[in-house]
Amino acid sequence: MEKIVEFMKEKDKIRSLFDIEIVKAEKGNVITKMLVKENMLNAANVCHGGAIFSLADFTFALISNLYGNVALAINANINFVNPAYLGDELVATAEEISRSNKIGLYKITIKKEKGNKLIAFFNGEVYIKKEKLF
Repeated sequence: MEKIVEFMKEKDKIRSLFDIEIVKAEKGNVITKMLVKENMLNAANVCHGGAIFSLADFTFALISNLYGNVALAINANINFVNPAYLGDELVATAEEISRSNKIGLYKITIKKEKGNKLIAFFNGEVYIKKEKLF
């Protein structure tokens, strides 16, 4: 599994673009972090929804690919609950809800590290291919 985490760190370019840190990665449970930076702010001076979605989506990709098979999103949605601001450390916690040979369901919550305030809730579904990641 460590090999898969290193592979995702290197190959998933959104992780490096947003400087996403992998805190924990095990089958069924993943935790990542991202610091809200100046280049992530929208015109209202809050963290852009696309940056928050990217954190959730990378976390979703990581948890769904930890088994070694290529897992590709077929559905994803996000609900934004509260804004995040410059300097906020966001923590994404992913949980596997269901997984079969072909379909996996996941939920990801994004909270501010300080105060544990809910920022967003993401649901995702993947199609699991027979093909291996590497």
